[in-house]
Amino acid sequence: MDAEAIEEGRRRWQARYDRARKRDADFTTLSGDPVEPVYGPRPGDTYEGFERIGWPGEYPYTRGLHPTGYRGRTWTIRQFAGFGNAEQTNERYKMILANGGGGLSVAFDMPTLMGRDSDD
Repeated sequence: MDAEAIEEGRRRWQARYDRARKRDADFTTLSGDPVEPVYGPRPGDTYEGFERIGWPGEYPYTRGLHPTGYRGRTWTIRQFAGFGNAEQTNERYKMILANGGGGLSVAFDMPTLMGRDSDD
């Protein structure tokens, strides 16, 4: 990808990043070095195949769905919740969600997880 196309993408990303909501959090390394909101080719550089990587919040979304990454929102913490009978599982789902769970990962029985008919 040529330098002009990379800079155009960076300007698009920067405009969307500037408009987006960001969390009030410390974005530094353990050594105290600041972590930039995005890393990419330096201005003026070309990068063969950069269109396959792109900018955060842009197709092909290899760098995330949002231009802010996790600066705008934290990742979803998921809990496995499939155990017991249907009533117990439903009760567990409700308890997880009531206590701030952001997502559920349903654990089926092993045959079903492996794509087999568990009744067969």
